[in-house]
Amino acid sequence: MSETKTEAELPGIMQMTPFNAEFQRDPHSVLKPLRDACPITRDDASGSFIVTRYADVRAIATDLEMWRDPIRAEEAAVMQRRFADAVVEGVPRSETTSILMLDNPDHARVRGPLAQALYARVAKFKPQVEAIVDEALDRIEGQPTFDLMSTFCVPIPIDVIAQILGVDHDRLVEFRDWSEGVIQGLNPFRTPEQTTHMERSSEALSAYFLQTIAARRADPRDDLISDMTRLQADGAPLSDEELRINLGALLVGGNLTTTDLIGNGVRLLLLNPGELAKFKADPSIASAVVEEILRFEGPIDITGRIASHDMEVHGCPVKATQSMTLLLRAANRDPEVFPNAERFDVSRKKSPHMSFGGGAHICIGAPLARLEAQVALVRLFARFPNLRLADPDAEPQWRALPFFRGLERLDLAV
Repeated sequence: MSETKTEAELPGIMQMTPFNAEFQRDPHSVLKPLRDACPITRDDASGSFIVTRYADVRAIATDLEMWRDPIRAEEAAVMQRRFADAVVEGVPRSETTSILMLDNPDHARVRGPLAQALYARVAKFKPQVEAIVDEALDRIEGQPTFDLMSTFCVPIPIDVIAQILGVDHDRLVEFRDWSEGVIQGLNPFRTPEQTTHMERSSEALSAYFLQTIAARRADPRDDLISDMTRLQADGAPLSDEELRINLGALLVGGNLTTTDLIGNGVRLLLLNPGELAKFKADPSIASAVVEEILRFEGPIDITGRIASHDMEVHGCPVKATQSMTLLLRAANRDPEVFPNAERFDVSRKKSPHMSFGGGAHICIGAPLARLEAQVALVRLFARFPNLRLADPDAEPQWRALPFFRGLERLDLAV
């Protein structure tokens, strides 16, 4: 800790949400001083240790002995415990929460077949992604100005994940609304209205997936839900409830965060014309461009772990069952790992960012998010080479969901 900062002066988790206007405007104005002054600090408001430096964040995230399920956290870990609301006496944990919050052995049992089926689909899905992106661009064609978020960034990921899952096209508007509602389950500060939306959306999604699982078992199609029912028939130890929960998690994770990734990326490229010029001159660097976007302005702020044993983090004792909040955004700008960390540089030789987390819980949808972002960016700037911000001086309109960073709208001109 520095001599000029006392622990009382250090920001807590509430200062790292949209409730803090300074953080919403520029998260790093809050995160950088914290990382520099105190790499790990106890935040009593959340009942968690806040971890900011890359080496510590990566070590904890990739440690297979760490726990993820909030029911394992001490009672003082109030933010983590908020996610344990779904505990139902006598019901297996795997039938009340997705792999996002599940520990082994259930985590490996459920994630294994789901990842097998999903990655097989993603590996051959590029032509469909290109077609979906082109359809969105066709709808924009001829408009002198447009909001990129509502016309491009929002529909593409939901069309993609819905097509992979096998969702009927005429249900897409409902699915977006349900997804917006269910993701409030990751907002520990949600309002009563947001909780109502979350519960209504969760019920609707649950009913849809259970009906569709049964329908695909009786009449398989060329989609992920059918793949999963075939794996069940071949002996994969998955119940319909486990399948329902995790298909719903895929739907939510598969559209909202990718929406933010594409929107953040377009904005960054337009704000950095030199980097955009490199990309336009050589679209084959799309992968490197997306990795730098993920590092510089990724869609997710944090992930969490629970200590499974007494340990030390950067010299600070952490006891078993205590909660640790890993600040992915702070780790991604750590100058000890990333030279000129505050510079957006698509030529960066190596970008081992933490935006997808790490270890056994690394984001299962990462390959799909990367594919969508690469295709979307290449085809957007190819179709509209003179694309620009409609008002370069306008303040960005960031969404107000805690721990996620994405734009409400992004007005562009062609």
